[in-house]
Amino acid sequence: MGMGALLAAGIPATGIPVLGGSVTPEHLLEPGVDVATKKRLADIALNAAKSKGATYTDVRIGRYLQQYVFTRETRVQNLVNAESFGVGIRVIANGTWGFSATNNVTPDGIAKCAETAVAIAKANAKIQKEPVQLAPQKGVGEVTWKTPIKKNAFEVPVQEKIDLLMKVNGEAMKNGAAFVTSNLFFINEQKYFASTDGSYIDQDVHRIWPTFTVSAVDRGAGKFKTRDALSSPMGMGYEYLEGLASEKILAPNGLVGYRNSYDMVEDAILAAKQAKEKLTAKSVQPGKYDLVLDPNHLGLTIHESVGHPLELDRVLGYEANYAGTSFATLDKWKTKSFNYGSKLVNIVADKTQPYTLGTVGYDDEGVPGKQWDLIKDGILVNYQAIRDQVKILGENESNGCCYADNWDSIQFQRMPNVSLKAGTEKLSVGDMIKGVEKGIYIIGRGSYSIDQQRYNFQFGGQLFYEIKNGAIVGMMDDVAYQSNTQEFWNSCAQLCDKDDYRTFGSFFDGKGQPSQVSAVSHGCPTTRFNNVNVINTGRNI
Repeated sequence: MGMGALLAAGIPATGIPVLGGSVTPEHLLEPGVDVATKKRLADIALNAAKSKGATYTDVRIGRYLQQYVFTRETRVQNLVNAESFGVGIRVIANGTWGFSATNNVTPDGIAKCAETAVAIAKANAKIQKEPVQLAPQKGVGEVTWKTPIKKNAFEVPVQEKIDLLMKVNGEAMKNGAAFVTSNLFFINEQKYFASTDGSYIDQDVHRIWPTFTVSAVDRGAGKFKTRDALSSPMGMGYEYLEGLASEKILAPNGLVGYRNSYDMVEDAILAAKQAKEKLTAKSVQPGKYDLVLDPNHLGLTIHESVGHPLELDRVLGYEANYAGTSFATLDKWKTKSFNYGSKLVNIVADKTQPYTLGTVGYDDEGVPGKQWDLIKDGILVNYQAIRDQVKILGENESNGCCYADNWDSIQFQRMPNVSLKAGTEKLSVGDMIKGVEKGIYIIGRGSYSIDQQRYNFQFGGQLFYEIKNGAIVGMMDDVAYQSNTQEFWNSCAQLCDKDDYRTFGSFFDGKGQPSQVSAVSHGCPTTRFNNVNVINTGRNI
């Protein structure tokens, strides 16, 4: 969706995608089409496609609900309540894919849509070089899956959400912020999948993301500093914003992280104080440092330097225009000895981890969620692949990571949760810092860049603390580190244990043409990387 479309939909020009048309908050709580009706409609599509020559068909009947609340200081900037409802039908005919979608969710509309999908497949077959080969997938019959939420965010009154954001803004300004914006994002995907494999899958997926940005200003010096929220988007309901006491993660400089619950007001207060402190923080001296990276920061580095380059379509060059291909080519994987990282680096892909954004019961090809190794003891061992890709790897089972962001989008390979396993030996953040002579402790995601093959990169952050002789001695600023993917992950020297493991998330991860967004989490503990090149991004050296 282009920026013009966002503005036309009444959304601030933030690049946030909105699907469907505007509805009332009450409409978001109305029940959708019942499961029995969905099954009848899906069978119409399956039968119509088969009658026209399809050898495989899948149908997705989707109702996608969104509620976004945008505020700034003392006012509400915008409130979005949106619904999108329709059917997407994908077929194989003459060995070739075809896809069509419609919002005419009637027997006639669905039958015509299926016929169109077959006609498109047959037209595509004229230039197809080799037939599509799908990995086998046993049908699961009639099943349901739901995100195990405790409180549906759409049931919480809008005024209560606005009151929360106004409190966040007010407390931030009381504690030193000159400006503050805060937002709440809620998504509910009600998805029904049916296929000629014999699956009829009804899923109810919920996601939540509370976030803010505070700015502190030194008017005399003519400068400002910001600090973003340290929340993570989650596969949870409104309970993420409640039940706070047991989920705080403490570190030597105070509260820096949350796990499975989040105190937005508390974080805003701390953010305002830290943004103000950044105004007088000393500028970093460029050079080599040991880096202690908090999960809220390292999650983004994982996303960009591991998650994207191990998408098989990027590896093969099929995905190139949107953020490039990958250095992690098949020849490296085939050696079974390519050192992606040090022996401490164990990274898994996962569609089952509780509370995460990528977790579902089944993907959009009807494949059950699973976990599999990507990097084991530092060695590249696998990729992310879907039903029509795994044959390239010599496998006969999909990884279950196929996804479409709406009923009118065709499903394709998307990143599952990609996470770094915690260390097996007991180690806290404080213990890790005690072992660092010259280093920087980095918290939160900042600006970043990475090349078209996901190899050379630069990452910033939100907060930087200087470490000298095993102790934090003060705040730093203007910090970014540069490396390449293989060098960086081979410098991994120490991992905190499972008690420090947390997730970072991306709510709107873009890929493909036409572009689609997906939501994905990345878990890890606080991790140490030795002798990494740090640059100064400011002017005060």
